[in-house]
Amino acid sequence: MSDPLPLEPGHLTTASDADAHDESRGAAGGFNLLIVAQRGRLQYEALLLAASLRHFAGNDVVRLFIAEPQPGPLWSEDPRMDHWRIRQMLGAFGAQFIPLHNRHFGDSYPNGNKIEALLHLPAAEPFLFLDTDTLITGDLTAVGFDFARPSASSRVAPTWPLISLYGPGYEDVWRALYDHFALDYASSLNHSYPPEFWRRYAYFNAGWFYGPCPQLFGARMRDYAIEVARAALPALACQPLKPWLDQIVLPLVIQAMGGARDLVPGGHMDGATTCHYRALPMLYAQASDLTVGVLETLAARPDLQRVLCQHPPFNRMLYQGHGAHARALFDRDGPETPMAEAQAKLSRAGLWAR
Repeated sequence: MSDPLPLEPGHLTTASDADAHDESRGAAGGFNLLIVAQRGRLQYEALLLAASLRHFAGNDVVRLFIAEPQPGPLWSEDPRMDHWRIRQMLGAFGAQFIPLHNRHFGDSYPNGNKIEALLHLPAAEPFLFLDTDTLITGDLTAVGFDFARPSASSRVAPTWPLISLYGPGYEDVWRALYDHFALDYASSLNHSYPPEFWRRYAYFNAGWFYGPCPQLFGARMRDYAIEVARAALPALACQPLKPWLDQIVLPLVIQAMGGARDLVPGGHMDGATTCHYRALPMLYAQASDLTVGVLETLAARPDLQRVLCQHPPFNRMLYQGHGAHARALFDRDGPETPMAEAQAKLSRAGLWAR
């Protein structure tokens, strides 16, 4: 397996000079934020995320890195962003572009971009990874991350493992993984839930996670992912690994690096400070009025509107009134509508777009 790749400063594009770069790195509360962007939908989402990051003054000390997959044997087409205006605007928001030359993942598993991208961030500097379909709605530096103890999003559904009537069950599957990597399985369990209830076992949404060193985190995540795919553990014989591979190994990495679940002070991530919306219709269906207000304030900026309207799903939701129609379908005073049910309802109304 290959060693972590060093950061290559000569390949970065930044809107600030080196002195400002070093000064911001040492500022109180500063850390590195990583996202992935490429041609198509992700480049528009990246622009919206970057604009929302800089909308809040406290985030000025957060360094934004954008990993951009490059053409190569693992991609059937050129994956690079193809919208020059978006690239220019991202630079103006202070983004630093990292050319990502995939060695292990590509077309066959694009979720692996986040794994390989971690290896290109500065070593030994705290990092936060966000999926690109995330809106920032507050000051990230006020969240209170303890970067020494990694964690990730617990806003997750029981998507893996898939349990059949005749087993193996959750216990057998997760224990096999922890044992294979010589990790402490018992300490990973949440004993407030009974055996074979999925919440008992550490399972995260890979939409956000953080840690003290991206290269150590990324190398372990890469190695675990490759090994899980290679080892063919008997307990996983009937389990699909794609698209869940990143989420299968994420709890193992967090356990190995001394982290745990639910370490972020409540109400910030997937709450008052970020919204992992996945698709704009879902944001309108489920997000708070504050989140919708941030989105529509940003979308009304003339410089952003000129670009965001070129992505048909964004144009429909933000500028043709479909977002308001989607929001009117849901009662947000009651329990949150499950995602699959909400998507089905939006689809029936002709309002699902991504």
